[in-house]
Amino acid sequence: MRNHGVVSIRAWHHESGTPLAEIRVRGRLRFGHASSMDLREFTADDAASVRIATGIENVRNAVDAPWELPLSEHRMAMEVRHGWDGEPGRYFLAYDGDTAVGLGHIGASEWDNLDLAWLDLKVLPERRRSGHGTALLDGLLAEVRATERHLVGVDAWDGTPGPAFAEAHGFVHRSQEIKRRMHLAEVQLEQVRALRDHAAAAASSYELLRLPGRTPDDLLDSVVEMTRAINDAPTDDLEMEDEEYSPERIRTYENAVIQGDRRLYRLVARHRQSGELAGHTVVAVDVDAPEQSEQHDTSVVRAHRGHRLGLLLKAEMVLWLAEAEPQLETVDTWNAESNAHMIGVNERLGYRVLGREMQFQRRLS
Repeated sequence: MRNHGVVSIRAWHHESGTPLAEIRVRGRLRFGHASSMDLREFTADDAASVRIATGIENVRNAVDAPWELPLSEHRMAMEVRHGWDGEPGRYFLAYDGDTAVGLGHIGASEWDNLDLAWLDLKVLPERRRSGHGTALLDGLLAEVRATERHLVGVDAWDGTPGPAFAEAHGFVHRSQEIKRRMHLAEVQLEQVRALRDHAAAAASSYELLRLPGRTPDDLLDSVVEMTRAINDAPTDDLEMEDEEYSPERIRTYENAVIQGDRRLYRLVARHRQSGELAGHTVVAVDVDAPEQSEQHDTSVVRAHRGHRLGLLLKAEMVLWLAEAEPQLETVDTWNAESNAHMIGVNERLGYRVLGREMQFQRRLS
């Protein structure tokens, strides 16, 4: 059981990546005054920086999001190199003198939403309220301005200092997502089969195709068309354009998942009469930590909705994973809190709420 009254916090030396000190914090944290901050961009080949970034990520999660599973240095390196979809963005360590106190990331797509950048800021908990967060934000915003993008978003876990920080810096709350986790040890496969069979009865006009790894060439164009259905998912008040898909983008995503040491599982529903791909669900299993996995897209093409394909696909995916990845323990998923339909499907399958992440945006002058 986690002891929330005592938190271990470390700072890291910029060359060795080893902890400089460990501070045991009881009750309210006490902070000093801010000093100058130096942002240092790093790549996946910089092992010392990857080590430091991993430590900052895990320490921050222990305080703000204790449900998050430990991140390995290998997984961090793969995120820095590949991202989840082949657009990893840029990573920075924030230094106060020789001490790394924060981690920053700029994510931006070259496929669509060309005016939008998304920022991720993490400051070591004992370094908060010292001006480091503001300095880190200012540094990242300067990098965004240099790219001539003018719309910026940030995320923050509800119940942490993050939402107030975002609003204090001019960001407006636009949406919120819920993170959920399925613990496969708690899932009764017979119940999942019953849900699958119940949904299949309403979807008798469809067949399911298992597509592990990369999409076969003869299905690639159809997968592109089907993937566009994700644009119907709610985005609430976020300023976002529809995402653009092409065969190149699908291949880029698949290569990033596989080269980033994840095993890729795509399950597709195909209409028997027309041959149209009607919907899919995708899960990626971490090769480095094969007990963990992430849910990626789940969507159903509008013309094929109303046949319980969402439930059919998600239930069948659980059964496929139980067969193909018997060591798997968890599947994590995200949904906009307003996406009542998909949330209902996930809850029927046993997903449990972990936390709410608030999403904010602001325009740069």
